[in-house]
Amino acid sequence: MQLSLQRFGAMIRKETIQLLRDRRYIVLTLAVSLVQIFMYAYAANMTVLHLSMAVVDQSQDTHSRELVQALVNSQYFDLTLEARSQAEAQQAIEQGKVKVAVIIPPQFSAGLQQRTANVLVLLDGSDSFAVRSAYGAAGLVLQSFSAQWLAKTVLHSSLTAGALPVTASTQVLYNPGLIDVWFVLPGVIGLVLQTLAVEQAALTIVKERELGTLEQILATPVRQLELTLSKMAPLLALSFLVFWMSVGIGVFWFGVPFEGSLGLYLLLSLLFIISCLGLGLFIATRAKTQLEAQSLSMFFFLFGILLSGFTYPRSGMPLIPQLFGNLVPLTYFVRISRSIFLKGVGLNFVWGDALALVIYSLVVILVASKRFKMRLD
Repeated sequence: MQLSLQRFGAMIRKETIQLLRDRRYIVLTLAVSLVQIFMYAYAANMTVLHLSMAVVDQSQDTHSRELVQALVNSQYFDLTLEARSQAEAQQAIEQGKVKVAVIIPPQFSAGLQQRTANVLVLLDGSDSFAVRSAYGAAGLVLQSFSAQWLAKTVLHSSLTAGALPVTASTQVLYNPGLIDVWFVLPGVIGLVLQTLAVEQAALTIVKERELGTLEQILATPVRQLELTLSKMAPLLALSFLVFWMSVGIGVFWFGVPFEGSLGLYLLLSLLFIISCLGLGLFIATRAKTQLEAQSLSMFFFLFGILLSGFTYPRSGMPLIPQLFGNLVPLTYFVRISRSIFLKGVGLNFVWGDALALVIYSLVVILVASKRFKMRLD
């Protein structure tokens, strides 16, 4: 069979014209590619700087203040809280206010002279990248501080060089074994639910529009909000089933400990699923075809996996990527899931993210209802 250049050229011309007519598809394709480039470049930062830090300075002398300043000057840590006790610092970690707590013991200067000073470093073990960065950075800063102090002391006194005067006792909270699946699974539950709920909710209306069955629904006296909520109900049940399966597999198969209140986790997960379904229905009001709906859903999948804190810590991102991350409900649920799963905290610690999900759900559902046109054109 010979290739006809005339027919081949005609088919290329036809396909090119057809592609150029679908300008929305071209724009979406280019936009998704550009968004991926920028998000991977800005979000994929393995070295976490400016970790929030609480300090309990029980020594209150020149050397202890120099140590704190050395930690801040390293740019790995930002002094967020000056706590009065170890219990207060640990509570700040539970609340998510800080990622690191440094406890400097009394008589720190005397310990330096005797080369027996010991500093306790507490790390938030629910955040994989943060705990690993803080673990290494704290050791390096303390080692550098010890070496500089020892060099100055030897230079201005008759002491001889020897062992470093400061050692660090590091304690990882909530995941002392640094088991990766403990970090990952609470976030994976949210990612799976968001991907399912957003895409299926977006496709449910677009599919009916393409098949022509939406015309029969619009012929009934159903209202916009009623239609929107009725589309959410079956998908809500399906998503909740997936949620139960995910939690069960995580706890009983992978052995991830569940430390918090199951009732609270169920309630906030339900709220998260509702917000994801509302987002999907909002996408459906913008999309004309199933392909367009899937492309728009891909935006929020990328935002979720890269900008929500699921994969990379948000503290290492510039402001603009963080703001884009706030557009996906997964950003709020990742913190909720990890806090309840691993820390066992209550609503008083996660109420801010819970309130954000409430507002998010109301806004996207109402906007989707308003934007949904009760006609086919």
